[in-house]
Amino acid sequence: MIRSGRLLIVTDAWHPQVNGVVRTLTKLAEELSLLGVETCFLTPERFRSLPMPFYPDIRLALATPGQIAREIERYQPDFIHIATEGPLGQFARRACLKQGLAFITSYHTKFPEYLSARLPVPESWTYRKLREFHNSGQGCMVATASLGRDLEERGFHNIRLWSRGVDAELFHPARRREPDLKRPVFLYVGRVSVEKNIPAFLDLDLPGSKVVVGDGPELGALKKRYPDVHFSGVLSGQELACAYASADVFVFPSRTDTFGNVILEAMASGCPVAAYPVTGPIDIVTQGGVLDEDLHAAAMQALDISREAARANALSYNWPACTRQFLSHLSPVTGDCAAAQMVAAAT
Repeated sequence: MIRSGRLLIVTDAWHPQVNGVVRTLTKLAEELSLLGVETCFLTPERFRSLPMPFYPDIRLALATPGQIAREIERYQPDFIHIATEGPLGQFARRACLKQGLAFITSYHTKFPEYLSARLPVPESWTYRKLREFHNSGQGCMVATASLGRDLEERGFHNIRLWSRGVDAELFHPARRREPDLKRPVFLYVGRVSVEKNIPAFLDLDLPGSKVVVGDGPELGALKKRYPDVHFSGVLSGQELACAYASADVFVFPSRTDTFGNVILEAMASGCPVAAYPVTGPIDIVTQGGVLDEDLHAAAMQALDISREAARANALSYNWPACTRQFLSHLSPVTGDCAAAQMVAAAT
């Protein structure tokens, strides 16, 4: 058991945001505490902020490079993980390079694709900046092997796999209830935004009912466009777990997600998955779902998939293993032997 070690995680994505990055980092900190690792977060909470264009609920910290450098010095971390490429991540990277501190990054979001979906910015331009950002650290962690291969082909170096876990006690088939909806129930859970490609699901001619759980900038427009769809807003805890377990098929229409925590939550709940054969689903849905470029065909075929198979697929992912994998990739900021032993003891 680790008894010492101080980890600083720098992230522009933080509460009250509801997304995979925030959920992953929050759960990671909980698991790290069980291993004796003291985790500190440098987040937008400490600074004045402005809403991000296109994502008003995401706040961009109005920090300065000097402030971030002083914060890092104040924390005196043994390890530094820069989780995002926003203002805090950029300034933390700058401070580390200037002070000669080792750090590791992670790639959570296909930002070039998201940006080009909204503005006439070539993906190659954004990838060039991201490549410069991530290649300056000791490594770049990714959630799936297919994402790692994609980034390597784009010139990213030192790619390291850091998978994800699922709370299989919360997300459980026993929470299945009979909904007040016509079956079969086809469910989407996630952010309601353009990059999630939700109309690809809602446009499908499917029997039964369609349910969308979540919030985001496209919610109002989608409600008007699809009046027959059931929009529940954001659900959490047991309500969310019940929604997963009570659905018949979980439809994941995104082509740009880097993992898809919601896929694991659905499968852990015994809900088969229908998705495109792209990064994220192609890595995780080895059984318990159907991947097809024809999303309608995938959704209909998933109705015949065993709910037990979906659950079994999800159970191969757990947070303790995910946390040990994360620790194995950390580099001591100064090459300190005692700090290096902390990582070795955890893996």
